[in-house]
Amino acid sequence: MLRKALVLAAALLVGGAGSAIADGHIKYTGPKMDLSKFQPEFRVGFLGDEAAQDIITRNACFGPYLEAAYNVPVKMFTFKDYAGTMESILGGNLDYGWFGASGYAGIYLEDPEAVVPVLTRMQPTGDTGYYSVMVARADSGIKSLDDLKGKRLGFADPNSTSGYLIPSIELPEMYNVDIDTYFSSATFQGGHENNVLAVLNGDVDAGVTWVSGVGEWSEGYSSGNLRKMVDKGILNMDDIVQVWSSKLIPNGPIVMPKALPQEARDIMIGVKQWIHKNDPECSENVANGIVKAWVPVDHSFYEVVVKARKAKIEAKKKG
Repeated sequence: MLRKALVLAAALLVGGAGSAIADGHIKYTGPKMDLSKFQPEFRVGFLGDEAAQDIITRNACFGPYLEAAYNVPVKMFTFKDYAGTMESILGGNLDYGWFGASGYAGIYLEDPEAVVPVLTRMQPTGDTGYYSVMVARADSGIKSLDDLKGKRLGFADPNSTSGYLIPSIELPEMYNVDIDTYFSSATFQGGHENNVLAVLNGDVDAGVTWVSGVGEWSEGYSSGNLRKMVDKGILNMDDIVQVWSSKLIPNGPIVMPKALPQEARDIMIGVKQWIHKNDPECSENVANGIVKAWVPVDHSFYEVVVKARKAKIEAKKKG
């Protein structure tokens, strides 16, 4: 069972701020509906993988567009960890969440009727996937997995696809690395940003995080956690090296409750595509970097990850 009663890190009613506003008016001509016939507000939840205020600030431009599209006030929430966002949407307290494939799998395995995958991001290359990578300090002398034997490994969050599930599966299966014995310790650092900061601070010797895997290394690739940290000025890519990369992982879905009318989900696809075309700056902020497009997606895209997470859960129960 997912943990309950997790504390909201932040919540606010979105007002007129950001690039959606010009001369006091919303410049939005995309698809619309009157959601007020079904509910009084639209609630957006974000994963707690960076500072709460940074999340809210970066996504501030998104709210006014949603208000224009749905004709209801928008509230945005952040949580202290992934489980909090998952529990909230399972409890019917959110109308929108963007999860990694493993997070979605966790929700689906808890309640297959809770949410519907709506759309996902497409990388500049046309791929609809990303990578888990392991990074270490550039001055550590660590250049490969071989150099990490007996060292400290940092994971991001138990419900993160790239920050836990995929490396915990691929390292044993593809590299014969038993995480419990190969590393001196393997600990969760409370999100992707915290995991990379733990590497920089010397709290762990290497940590896993997510990247697009395309674009310039010096910029933290085209998108992903490293790109966010570079853009925020808290990471210089010269200070780290990449020592491992996973196979391509399916990009995580934006999900919405199955209980919402289909029209609301269709509108979301149109909103995201409209913002991408008409407000690239806002689209990049919300997407954590550069994307080629937002494309519709369904459950079938995540069946492999659902099976992997289910197998992990069953293996843990067996001890």
